[in-house]
Amino acid sequence: MDSSWLQQQGYLRTLISKYLHSGWLESPAYGVYRRPSSAFDQKSSEKWQLVVISLQTLLDLPVSVGGRTALELQGYAHYLLPKGSQEIHLYGSAALPRWTARLPLAERLVFHKAHLFENAPDPRALSGPDWHMQTVTSSTSAPLNTHFIRQNWGGGDWPLILSTPERAILELLDEVPQRETFDQVDALFEGLTSLSPRRLNKLLADCRSVKTKRLFLWFAERHHHPWADALDRSRMDLGKGKRMLVRGGKLDSKFLITVPEALTHEI
Repeated sequence: MDSSWLQQQGYLRTLISKYLHSGWLESPAYGVYRRPSSAFDQKSSEKWQLVVISLQTLLDLPVSVGGRTALELQGYAHYLLPKGSQEIHLYGSAALPRWTARLPLAERLVFHKAHLFENAPDPRALSGPDWHMQTVTSSTSAPLNTHFIRQNWGGGDWPLILSTPERAILELLDEVPQRETFDQVDALFEGLTSLSPRRLNKLLADCRSVKTKRLFLWFAERHHHPWADALDRSRMDLGKGKRMLVRGGKLDSKFLITVPEALTHEI
């Protein structure tokens, strides 16, 4: 947490200073504080979870782990190149506090402004160590479960809020071709055999990006996964006109997007 959060909880600057000198608090970066914890003595690749959980629970920020990172945490890492482990992709409606960039993390926190979906629920509905699905009404929990899941971390009940695989793959596709490559997504799609068509239909109907929806459907047809037959395209606005995604690529006549010619052959 930062000093402003501590002061909002009633801790004066003099008391914060006293806690620092006594060892009850530590300061990993200027203006940032934490309670001493054995978790910080673990290997550096595990520190970022503590930071994100603090953002989600203590600071109550509307931020979730999404895209590439959410897919990695749910078992799809072997389909992705190693660069994912060096970046932690976070999505939210408000930017991260500036002090997060000063933390001595081995990974880089990459923030994305959440813009992809209409009617998206607030991930904060899942945060907090005492949260339980039965405390949320069915009308509220359905969209929550479509967008987010809760993954306990550190051997306790502290929750890390992630995008579901269905939302995460759409977040990843939104980054093609600027930050993610067709080859990466193609390899990843091979392992997406168990996506939920119910979740996908809701997410694709609410997705604002025509490019992302067309790309998803193109990859879905390319890989012939069983769930693809259950998609309701009548609910999806695929827009009009062509979308050039790759210079010198081949135009797909069905979805009107240019894709790498090397990927136009049948698998």
